[in-house]
Amino acid sequence: MDNVTIPAACDDTCAGTVADIAEVKKKLVDDAAASELADLFKALGDPTRVKIIHALLQSELCVHDLTQVLEMGQSAVSHQLRLLRNMRIVKRRKVGKTVFYSLDDDHVEQLFVLTLQHLRHE
Repeated sequence: MDNVTIPAACDDTCAGTVADIAEVKKKLVDDAAASELADLFKALGDPTRVKIIHALLQSELCVHDLTQVLEMGQSAVSHQLRLLRNMRIVKRRKVGKTVFYSLDDDHVEQLFVLTLQHLRHE
């Protein structure tokens, strides 16, 4: 990408675009949805949580497995899983005393994969 500086504001002579501002404003995400979306991105803003999501993208894992993959303590992994579960990014399934974690749904996988592709895009 070229190192071209683009001003953040319009020039004094700018009269706007041909966009229908009222239509754009009408379709704009509401405050509640904007807040939820921001919270989701905050949850994805931690490298440990990103690694947990990437591991679960590959396979359903228990906490012990995740501690081995991430080389972290169980309490730290459990704390991150709780946050991800509260955000509906991961879900759990209990078999006896073992709790298995996986991604909550295909949307989480798509979001993660698309974001990773975006970052790797040249």
